Order: sequence, then structure tokens, then C-alpha cells
Amino acid sequence: MIGDNMSIRVYLEDVLKEKKMTSKELCALVGITEANLSILRSGKAKGVRFSTINKICWHLGCDVGDILKFDGKLESEDLGEDE
Repeated sequence: MIGDNMSIRVYLEDVLKEKKMTSKELCALVGITEANLSILRSGKAKGVRFSTINKICWHLGCDVGDILKFDGKLESEDLGEDE
């Protein structure tokens, strides 16, 4: 799991391993750059298109909740506080 400083946790790396697919293969199937997928996998993405999530889930045969999870906390930047 990656994305420890965000309220939305990204588990894409775990699903890729489970499905025995490389990031490079997924990029080719989804039609995104390896750099953009890396940003998403790292949990540093500030946003992602629903169409991209749709393609990722379809090609991995998973649900959105398998790759993105809410940790139950509000991000500090949303509250106007520093961490």
C-alpha cells in the first residue's frame, strides 16, 4: 500500500502483483504514460479521471475499492491545518 500521507490510500501495486501484471503492461492497455501511472501508484496524484479508473479496473478485473480505499480521516490540508 502506498499513499501514507493521503486520506485515500492507493493499493494499485498490490492488485498488479496479485494479477501478475507489470505497470508497463497496464499502461499499454489503459493508454497512459508510465510516469502518470507511477504518480497514481505512489499516492501523490491529486486527481484521476473516472475514465482512467474505469479502464484500470476493467483490465485488472477488479473493483474501484480494490485499488482505492478511504482511511476514514480528513486530510489536514482540507481542514486548513499543517501536519
